Amino acid sequence: MPFAALGRYTLTFVCGMPWLRVDGDRILTQADEPILLRGVGVGGWLNMENFITGYPSTESLQREAMKQAMGEEAYEAFFRQFTESFFGDADARYLAALGVNCVRLPVNYRLLADQAEPMRVRQSGLALLDRAVATSAAHGLYTILDLHALPGAQNAHWHSDNPTHRAGFWEQRILQDQVIALWDAIAQHFSDNPAVAGYNPVNEPADPDGSVIGPFYGRLASVIRGADPRHILFLDGNRYGTDFSALGDVLPNTVYAAHDYALPGLAAGSTYPGTTRGEWFDRDVVEQTFLSRTEFMRQTGTPVWIGEFGPVYTGDPEQDDMRYALLRDQLEIYREHGASWSLWTYKDLGLQGLVTVAPDSPYVHRIAGVLAKKHRLATDSWGGDDRQIRHLLGPVEQFVADEFPDFNPYPWGAQRWIARIMREIVLGEPLVEEFGRCFAGLSPAEAAGLAECFGFAACDRNDRLAALVSDFLGARAGD
Repeated sequence: MPFAALGRYTLTFVCGMPWLRVDGDRILTQADEPILLRGVGVGGWLNMENFITGYPSTESLQREAMKQAMGEEAYEAFFRQFTESFFGDADARYLAALGVNCVRLPVNYRLLADQAEPMRVRQSGLALLDRAVATSAAHGLYTILDLHALPGAQNAHWHSDNPTHRAGFWEQRILQDQVIALWDAIAQHFSDNPAVAGYNPVNEPADPDGSVIGPFYGRLASVIRGADPRHILFLDGNRYGTDFSALGDVLPNTVYAAHDYALPGLAAGSTYPGTTRGEWFDRDVVEQTFLSRTEFMRQTGTPVWIGEFGPVYTGDPEQDDMRYALLRDQLEIYREHGASWSLWTYKDLGLQGLVTVAPDSPYVHRIAGVLAKKHRLATDSWGGDDRQIRHLLGPVEQFVADEFPDFNPYPWGAQRWIARIMREIVLGEPLVEEFGRCFAGLSPAEAAGLAECFGFAACDRNDRLAALVSDFLGARAGD
């Protein structure tokens, strides 16, 4: 069933954006000039994530907790201003100054599909996408539209707004049909817009046995092509963008997207070059991992696009020096192999962002106690350090290993499965209520003022990260 369209927007761009298409292993403009899409993901905005904006658990639980604590009026004022402030003209101008030519725009399906009427598209959601595309295009930036959170959740993690430890999307045909109908509406809406580089319909899918994703991608592509035969499809591999074995035949005008996070950039106490969790990592190992993750593209003669990558920074100078060295090696590897890429992520509270919310801002000050508790309890999977709760996790891990020695749940094994349940659910869900209470008693004006802390002018910049990226793009960021 197609979405019932609630209107169509006419967009006017201040600069022309040539159409893009896939030709063999290259992306070309309509003038047949090759282009590498090199940019950033704008995570935490139209799809929120806990480490980016500071809440525990999932976006939906955060919103519920804040609404209960603040009341409807202040809640609406906060998120109206947050949506306005997080990404705008100044942000796009800054990215263009770095030399970036593309933004990947993560979107939560709830922005577009009302739970009460799941087969209708929200006009307000389309308006936000229009604004993001137009803002980016005004500075020469293409947009890749990325559905980052799907109904039922396409993977077991927080970034798909999943409060459970199961990826229910793959278990229910009706949810798959809903997403296909949603993309039909999106494709119709943007079919004449060259500023959209293409569609990234499913972020980091995790179909446990791989039996659903291939046929689903086939149905999805057919519907999108029926509405819009021109835009590129960016299809993530299974198992969080690392496994392409179940995707079926190569589709025309399609880029297959790998995610290439390197373990030394994530694990606490890692060294680079050096040993991380008992494994040796240096530039050669990082390159071999990249080549393994993108082998499908070379075998099929399709373009290489790294949809996500990037270290987590710790604030420890020695640790971060190694992580910047790792990032430099990754960027060199991508350049040597002619890969397009999208760095994760643009703006956050200081973990990965090129732009960061000021640590002395009223917003960070208000949630400081929860941030400290999140760190102590390691409730965030991304950037979390579980060393302070090993006395809880260790015995459970050992007990499960002893009682169920063959237990190896998809996709990352028993230890990660236990961590997901204990850290992000058992500890994260009670803590999200504490986060909500940080905003109790705010007036609408006060709530909006906190959200303004996410505006570009109020934020700090990671100049070291920006200089590294701009050096590789042949640009220097200006004021």
